Amino acid sequence: MTSNRLEAFSDGVLAIIITIMVLGLHVPSGAALTDLWATAGTGLLSYLLSFIYVGIYWINHHHTFKLTSKVTGRVLWANLALLFFLSLLPFATAWMDGMHFARIPVIVYGIVLLLCASSYRILQRTIIHSQGEGSVLQAALGRDWKSRTSLILYTVGIISATLVEDDRIGIWIALTTFVVVAALWFVPDRRIEGTYRELAG
Repeated sequence: MTSNRLEAFSDGVLAIIITIMVLGLHVPSGAALTDLWATAGTGLLSYLLSFIYVGIYWINHHHTFKLTSKVTGRVLWANLALLFFLSLLPFATAWMDGMHFARIPVIVYGIVLLLCASSYRILQRTIIHSQGEGSVLQAALGRDWKSRTSLILYTVGIISATLVEDDRIGIWIALTTFVVVAALWFVPDRRIEGTYRELAG
């Protein structure tokens, strides 16, 4: 089985996730910028961060399947697991914003990000396993330090929000780690792009 149907389905799900998130933003009651900030200021920031995350997964998902020649049943299930955890982002984003970045919603948001990253890593490992020896994706990823670093930073953020006694400090540490991971992945994975260009000719 080729990856065309899987990619088309995944693209549709990610588009719906973004649409649900933007529909969660509140419309200002007035026409001034102060009304915009008072009504949807933090919501816009939360939406921006989650939008970037969804965009990162969409870009890297696309690149990963450029190097995937066949799709097995296990790959399909691994991809569904990734989409499931990504579909929780609108809920986690809305709760975190609605509770004004309270401790528990921030922790839950971090857990959702950690689960998304873990499931994406599992998806890539599943594809590599299906390709066997000489996996093109494995060669492109190398040691995959970005994924490992991301998982560590998410864990640090969750632990900080959970254990640091001062809520504000723990929450800001957590949010900072989430932003750092997004910045780390903001530039598309050049390893995969380079490998694809080599294969294409």
